[in-house]
Amino acid sequence: METSTQTPALPRVIHTAQLIAAMLKSNGHVSDLIFSPGRAPQIEVSGQLVELKYKGLECLSAADTKSIAYDIMGENEHPLRKLDQDGSADLSYGLPGVGRFRVNIFRQRGSCAVVMRVIPDKILGFDDLQLPSRLEEIVQLKNGIVLVTGPTGSGKSSTLAAIIDKMNAEKAYHILTIEDPIEFLHKHKKATIHQRELHSDTPTFALALRGALRQALKVILVGEMRDRETIEIALEAAETGHLVLSTLHTVDASKTVERIVGAFPVTDQHSVRTRFGKAFRFIVSQRLLPRKDGKGRIAAIEILKSTLRTRDYVEKGEGEGKTLLDAMRDGNTDGMQHFDGELEKLLRAGTIDLDTALGYSTNPDNLRLELADLIDGDVHAKTDPAPAEVEVER
Repeated sequence: METSTQTPALPRVIHTAQLIAAMLKSNGHVSDLIFSPGRAPQIEVSGQLVELKYKGLECLSAADTKSIAYDIMGENEHPLRKLDQDGSADLSYGLPGVGRFRVNIFRQRGSCAVVMRVIPDKILGFDDLQLPSRLEEIVQLKNGIVLVTGPTGSGKSSTLAAIIDKMNAEKAYHILTIEDPIEFLHKHKKATIHQRELHSDTPTFALALRGALRQALKVILVGEMRDRETIEIALEAAETGHLVLSTLHTVDASKTVERIVGAFPVTDQHSVRTRFGKAFRFIVSQRLLPRKDGKGRIAAIEILKSTLRTRDYVEKGEGEGKTLLDAMRDGNTDGMQHFDGELEKLLRAGTIDLDTALGYSTNPDNLRLELADLIDGDVHAKTDPAPAEVEVER
């Protein structure tokens, strides 16, 4: 009896660098690249995923995404070990002449998936990012804590990079950044800037931050306040005359204070409230919104500033009629602003649409009341069409 043997198919060769370059060129507003088994390569544009079906790559296999993941990691031992041990790994990745990326590789259903956040090749300034001019006050601070908060992908890193770049241009300071991974590359200008990357330059944020207290620094940027030890040392640094900048994945100022205080045992929380109330200078919270014209996204920014009133609310806790949101609503002359007020401005300016404003609002019902004139006018425009023209015989 005759038997036939089939030669196993050879694995597909993917030129990862060429694929990434082509994906970036496909659109001028790419924020992320995603490689997932069972889908074509995808890009995220203005918050929406778009498939790019290149010839031969109409549907990535598990072997394809594994190949892409290992091409990106190369011989870098740390992400290889983290992926093997923990099931996910973070790293930075650069292609000369193409771009830099913050990469997360993770296992799912036994295969690899890859998400690559695009890091702009130049640091955008305050005007480029349309940041409120009142945030320029941060550049003049001598000490304390400044937190930039928001969900993943809300532009926190870009805002901090703009602040650091302005300091770099104007102040003869020694500045240190501790990041996981390093995103924006800062060159020495008037300031001297050192950048340390987690795992390759230091094992933990806390250890690097502790060492920073002995490095004659003026400004310390900590990529993220991840744990109690990091928060404790950041408070200590602020109390000893340093300016500390960092991020938290919190949605607004109140939740940020809760996260900071909640990281400590109940017995320590009163003293932490007091310390943080004295140390904080700004809490800046961001939400990125799709523009009505479809041309990218725009940031809505909430600003809580340290004043006698806000420090009191942080130290003693919020109560009825004594909330940080109340303080921000009343604090325009002090340089404060709140989300729903900014959403209303963007909507009335025609920058965003009503559904977007309500969807990203802190209190949609209150915002709807503030927009009653706009909403009613819109309803009448839809239900009371202009009378049709009638042609009359002469």
